[in-house]
Amino acid sequence: MAQTIQIGKLAVLLASLDEEEIQLFNKQFKEVRYCTGKAGSMNMQKVISSVETAAKRNGIISEEVYRETHALYHAILEALEGVTRGQIAIGDMMRTVGLKFSVVRGEPYDRKGEGEWIAVAFYGTIGAPVKGLEHETMGLGINHI
Repeated sequence: MAQTIQIGKLAVLLASLDEEEIQLFNKQFKEVRYCTGKAGSMNMQKVISSVETAAKRNGIISEEVYRETHALYHAILEALEGVTRGQIAIGDMMRTVGLKFSVVRGEPYDRKGEGEWIAVAFYGTIGAPVKGLEHETMGLGINHI
């Protein structure tokens, strides 16, 4: 079964490129629904809430359909595992994050029966809560809706 749209790759591009660079990929982005945003915190729940709020406000997921929120939540958690190197904690471990995120929704498979999928990508910094002691980090999560 061939993939027609690589929603994970598009999510990573959206999270890691600036607005000018994103314009180079306009054709690919027309095939999906997406949004971007920023989250910086020592509180993991604030990061999760930022992504969820952006996805709802931009019509990527519906507030009335629980499975869409559920799919997004699992994609966020999977992406955060990459950001935090498998230890989904920041403030409790004296770490802080400054992240750009993207949420991409599309149909990555040729067969309609495979349905829609959602990808969440983070790109930014993680480190001790001391300016200048952070390093780059990235995470990607993909889940079916």
